[in-house]
Amino acid sequence: MSSGEFRYIPPQPPIGFTLGILAGFGALIGLMTAQGSLSLFLPYLLVGAVIFAAAGMVVVKAVPKPLMAGLATGAAFLVLGSLLVSFPYGVLLMFVGYIIGRMALWLHTGSYRLNQPPYATAREVLWFYTFRTICGAIFVFLITPIIILIPLSFNQEPYFSFTPGMLALDPDAFSLRWYKDILANGMVAPEAIAGWWSDMWNNAQWIRSIRNSFFIGIWATLLSTALGTLAAIGLSRSEMPWRRPIMALLISPMIVPLVITASGLFYFFSGVGLAKTYAGLILAHAALGTPFVIITVTATLSGFDQSLTRAASNMGAGPVTTFFRVQMPLILPGVISGGLFAFITSFDEVVVVLQLADVKQRTIPRQMFSGIREQISPTILAVATILVIISIGLLTVVELLRRRSERMRGLSPS
Repeated sequence: MSSGEFRYIPPQPPIGFTLGILAGFGALIGLMTAQGSLSLFLPYLLVGAVIFAAAGMVVVKAVPKPLMAGLATGAAFLVLGSLLVSFPYGVLLMFVGYIIGRMALWLHTGSYRLNQPPYATAREVLWFYTFRTICGAIFVFLITPIIILIPLSFNQEPYFSFTPGMLALDPDAFSLRWYKDILANGMVAPEAIAGWWSDMWNNAQWIRSIRNSFFIGIWATLLSTALGTLAAIGLSRSEMPWRRPIMALLISPMIVPLVITASGLFYFFSGVGLAKTYAGLILAHAALGTPFVIITVTATLSGFDQSLTRAASNMGAGPVTTFFRVQMPLILPGVISGGLFAFITSFDEVVVVLQLADVKQRTIPRQMFSGIREQISPTILAVATILVIISIGLLTVVELLRRRSERMRGLSPS
């Protein structure tokens, strides 16, 4: 470090500050371990607070390095959790212990103030982390009902709730039976099926629903992406008349209640013979997905340099050549993002399918709806978990494409 540089060294807080925060986390873990028994709440709360505070005391007194602190605390919590509850619970506590070990040094050394200005008061630092804690709590509140489906889908018993064995992390309480039930359709044991693939692919309810969802979703996505991209390019031109009314009309499927849209499509398609057909469902889902493509591509075109198209025209390129050689490479991330949103819309849609689809056109959401009404089975949870994973994967791709688009447009550093 040169003589002209200044390195801010935050003040070290009292050890009671560090141990108090760690004890609070320990009390929270203790409450979660009590498994809903009111008589165990207070003992587990106290035990958790004492264990975490003691671990923090040992770390700040004996372990100087954050990585060493995390590994040592994680190993200790693994042994402790395995002895008191079970080995799987110990594995979970190992990750908690790793975080607690590093957090103890982070608090004790005052490193939590490094991302704050030196003149920040204690109240400002407290609000900084309180605000982020509130945001994190809201995120957990929103995401928990979705994430909770994943462990429930591995339940050995035919229940929609956690069994005592699952709460104790007993390996025998978990099973893949409901995922196997998707393939076997709940009629034949998967291990007893020989030469079943062709028959299952054409006849099993869940497999047929998966096939329909992908078939309808892919064709609806292609159609809505083509129409939405062309509409967005036309609406982005300054000489386009009545741009705002046309834009409002095109994105109206996002605003009008879906029940009204589905009813209107049903009566219209019934008159032209498209109700209860794959073509009708594809057109309906394309109408629902097109607004997402228009909005996404329009946002991408807002930073597009129109002088590039004029330069291509001056060089003798026609409209089609200009579109595919100049515009499309630059707006492609937005087009793909809009297409993914359109696919998600089609893949998750159920209201239109309820009114327009026949038994042969049942999609996954429609099959799940029927399963909830007609036959309660945790197979629905397994299918929901698969849908969540697919949605997360698609949204991850959308986010990566958004960042690539910003880098190409110079809105973010490469």
